[in-house]
Amino acid sequence: MTMETAAHLLIVDDDARIRSLLQKYLIRNGFMVTAARDAAHARRLLAGLSFDLVVLDVMMPGEDGISLTRYICDDTAIPVLLLTARGEAEDRISGFEAGADDYLPKPFEPRELLLRINAILRRRPQPAPTEVLPQVLIMGPLRYDLERGELKRGDNIIRLTQTEATIMRFFCERPGEVIRREALVDHLGRDRAGHGAVMGQDRAVDVQITRLRRKIEHDPKAPRHLQTVRGAGYMLVAD
Repeated sequence: MTMETAAHLLIVDDDARIRSLLQKYLIRNGFMVTAARDAAHARRLLAGLSFDLVVLDVMMPGEDGISLTRYICDDTAIPVLLLTARGEAEDRISGFEAGADDYLPKPFEPRELLLRINAILRRRPQPAPTEVLPQVLIMGPLRYDLERGELKRGDNIIRLTQTEATIMRFFCERPGEVIRREALVDHLGRDRAGHGAVMGQDRAVDVQITRLRRKIEHDPKAPRHLQTVRGAGYMLVAD
C-alpha cells in the first residue's frame, strides 16, 4: 500500500451531495475518508482523530473555510486543500496566508482533485541522509532537526504547515546558498507539472516566506536568518 492510498482524509463541505460524491470517489481510489458537514463538526473530528490531509470548502455557513484553515494550520501540521467557487487571485492569497497548501476552484474534475491530493502527500518531508547533511541547524534560540523535520524553540515544537516544512527543508539542505524564487516555485510545483499548479506563482511563494519568517525570526521585518538577497532570491543563514 502506498503513502497516498494509506492516507486518511477529512472532507469538509456543507453540501451533502458533494460530500457524498467526494467521499465515495476518494474511497474508490484507496483513501480512508471521513466527512464533516461544517467547521464545528470538523473541529470535533480533528480533536479526536488523526488525518493526513483536509479537503475544505471555503464558502460554508457559520465559520468559513479560511478561518478553519487558520485554526488547522496554527495548531497542527496537517496540510489543507481548499475548494471554492471563488477563483480570484486575492482569494487564493487569503487561503495561502491562512496556511493552505493548495487551492482548487469549483467546478473541478475529480481526477484533478486526486492528482493534487497525491502531490501534497508526496511533498511531505523525508528523513535526511545523515551522512551528507548536518543533523541540526542552529538559528539563534531555534534548532532545526533535519532528520526529524522538526523546528524547536527550547523543548517546544514550532508547528509548520506542509508547505512551510517543504520550504524549510529546502533551505536547510542549502544553508548559506542563495535560492532564486524560480527555484522555489519549481520545487513546490514540480509534482503538479501540467496540472495547473497553484503554487507556481511568485506571489504565493512570497506569502509562504512571510509566514515562515513569522515563526523563525525575532523581527520578521528585519530577518536575520531567512534573508532576502535583493535581485537574486532568498538565503538561510544559520549560526
